[in-house]
Amino acid sequence: MKRIKITPPDTVHATIQLPSSKSICNRALLIHALAQGNCTLENLSDCDDTRVMVRALQELSPTIDIMAAGTAMRFLTAFLSVTEGTHLITGTERMRQRPIQILVDALRSLGADIEYAENPGFPPLRITGRKLTNREITLPGHVSSQYISALLMIGPVLPQGLHLKLTGEIVSRPYINLTLQLMHDFGAEAGWLSDNELEVKPQPYKARPYYVESDWSAASYWYEIAALSSKATIQLPGLFETSYQGDSKVAELFRMLGVETSFDKQTVTLTHTGKCVARMEYDFVNQPDLAQTFVVTCAFLDIPFRFSGLQSLKIKETDRMAALITEMRKLGYLLKETDGSVLSWEGERTQADENPAIDTYEDHRMAMAFAPAAIKLNELRINNPQVVSKSYPHYWEDLQNAGFQLTEE
Repeated sequence: MKRIKITPPDTVHATIQLPSSKSICNRALLIHALAQGNCTLENLSDCDDTRVMVRALQELSPTIDIMAAGTAMRFLTAFLSVTEGTHLITGTERMRQRPIQILVDALRSLGADIEYAENPGFPPLRITGRKLTNREITLPGHVSSQYISALLMIGPVLPQGLHLKLTGEIVSRPYINLTLQLMHDFGAEAGWLSDNELEVKPQPYKARPYYVESDWSAASYWYEIAALSSKATIQLPGLFETSYQGDSKVAELFRMLGVETSFDKQTVTLTHTGKCVARMEYDFVNQPDLAQTFVVTCAFLDIPFRFSGLQSLKIKETDRMAALITEMRKLGYLLKETDGSVLSWEGERTQADENPAIDTYEDHRMAMAFAPAAIKLNELRINNPQVVSKSYPHYWEDLQNAGFQLTEE
């Protein structure tokens, strides 16, 4: 599909089966592979990122193409460093432009054999697995939490375990804690020694069955739909009230934007209340994947905002800050970027494009965060909508089941 036109329903009353959390899936898959067990992982996601991980871990072929899956690139780089054999790991053109030197340097300091196959500092990588005998690593705390998680997860199979010190501000701490929780669930002994030090004991994983929770990041788009609709009641099965996922914060944050959350037997019900704050300020350093959702929602509710902690958005599937500024301008909203980490809007407007079409930049979250804006615009076009397959393959089908009309153009 090159483009779809979205036409919203008058009201939204739906029960939506979300995809399972790819953050949990990909961690569980890697840990399960390191545990070398035969137990079942239940409710695995069918998204691109998880399919890539499953295929890579099952086949362990000489060349592993992870396409656009950044999580898989980081996690598998660490995994292959401790796995017998030599492998070339590569991806899409955009993936080959995403920096990975910090992780490579950290793994080399442990004793890993990793070479850059093309450009220094970037994939593809040629990795020969070996026993990593060192245990001490120091990293800046503001690096991608996926680097930190990748290192932590191989810690239990290192002869001396792992001692990791983080310097400066630590971003995305909930994702580090998610990794530690998953490691504990599979029998590892790992945790914080202090606010900036982590230790992993050389205690092997234990294979065990595991059920993966639904994805709170995916839930955020249904919260957005509930907020933008005049009447909405949406049920989301499979979400836990006490969740490992940092993006479960979405329930608390959307209360400020007129959406009430109730829990009953691992099912979330969203109800539109319309009781909104006059202005929203929030530091998304721990939930960067929610930023696009809140930018679009606040603007279309006419709520000025200042969102900080967005520095990691520049190295995602696209430069999400630049993409948000460009696409929101098409819809008549003038956003401001400050210091490479803050996006704000104080109500500034401009003439919107006639029949605007949102570009998605090979970024699943651009498509999913903008689609609900059709509720306020009466219709909206999305270019290259297939990008949602990265994390939520049946997103468009779920929108149709909730009453939205989708037309291919």
